Amino acid sequence: MKLEFPAIKSIALISLLWNSSLCLLAQNKTTLTFYEDIQPIIYQNCTPCHQPGKAGPFNLITYQEVANKADFIVYVTKTRYMPPWQADPTYQTYLNERLLSNDEISKIQLWVAQGKEAGDSNDGKTIEAIPEGPYPAREPDLSFSMQQPYVISNTNRDDYRFFNIPTNLPEDTYLEAIEFIPGNKRLVHHSRVMTDTSHMVRNIEGLSANDSAIWQFNKYPPLDRFLYGWVPGNFPIFFPKGSGKKINKDVDLILNIHYAPSSVEEEDLSTINLYLAKGEIEKEVKTITVTEEFIVNRQFFIPKNTKPYFEAVYPIESNIEVIAVNPHMHYLGANFKAFAVTPDKKEIPLIKIDKWDFNWQTTYQFKELVEIPKGSLLTVQATFDNTAGNPANPTFPPKDVTYGWNTTSEMLNLILYYLEK
Repeated sequence: MKLEFPAIKSIALISLLWNSSLCLLAQNKTTLTFYEDIQPIIYQNCTPCHQPGKAGPFNLITYQEVANKADFIVYVTKTRYMPPWQADPTYQTYLNERLLSNDEISKIQLWVAQGKEAGDSNDGKTIEAIPEGPYPAREPDLSFSMQQPYVISNTNRDDYRFFNIPTNLPEDTYLEAIEFIPGNKRLVHHSRVMTDTSHMVRNIEGLSANDSAIWQFNKYPPLDRFLYGWVPGNFPIFFPKGSGKKINKDVDLILNIHYAPSSVEEEDLSTINLYLAKGEIEKEVKTITVTEEFIVNRQFFIPKNTKPYFEAVYPIESNIEVIAVNPHMHYLGANFKAFAVTPDKKEIPLIKIDKWDFNWQTTYQFKELVEIPKGSLLTVQATFDNTAGNPANPTFPPKDVTYGWNTTSEMLNLILYYLEK
């Protein structure tokens, strides 16, 4: 019997393609320079995060900043760890896509191998041309910070907390965009923004996700279970012109924040920016949240030493146009796929992630609105890996896992922003 090693073949093929690209580049151009050849790649794919006030831990703006990190950039781009992008580009494409071509990766390698020449600064973009990402750049209309700084403990453990932020809005309004700004970029791992108009959970301020008082969420469920989600590298979502996400009068914003382990006490004072919709609102942006309750093939329970598969189905009751999707699982997630099946059995692709990474979860905004007709079945398929072979597994040896907000528990969600057609 002949043994096959597809992973090794794939790596060898990628290396061959890159080496071929390097040879072609070397033949066609004697010396690559930063300003002419490399800066456009960096500005388009790296600088939107790696600049002051953004998620990146260091800046990649000037020649010297890029040259100082050149060997690191070569490694993370060749391994495709950076820029972070999980979705399969052959299944669906997106407005906020960040993917380097083999040719771009080869250019970076060759530039470094040739000695990191700067070249003439007039050949490249100016500092004033730093991109903000694929969305309109403007100042927020409203900013709401946490009521007081939260002291992150020095216990070296993951910390999951809830915070309540009253808005005192005088009237209902519509949002063009939503943005989360972490107050502590090093320790804020991710956050989820919800809304509440009951005002019955205001004592949730600073509550741990492990606290038994979390039952309040079940007694007074959020008005909007998912207004917005943020992880490092995620940009604000901007809704199409003429549409807006409704936010109610006197609504409270509920923050669920995951803080990474720390050996020293630090503070966080995170902020939510709201951009009010301009002009007439013709359509209201709505949200569908496909949760574990829609799983049809088995109970949402992940026994230790297993790799269970789940399928959730959500019926679409009106003609809709999808703006963006946001898949969500925790550390045991292995792969994720979502699509709609129309009444005439046509498949509409939404998102496919072959190798789930809890640390890089994104709101995937479509280049064009994706139409899904009434009567379609929105389908989510996902596999979890609760074995010792999963390097991301938070428990060793593996333990039985059920649903929960804490990341040692699990979730299976798909959030869609959409318009009714």
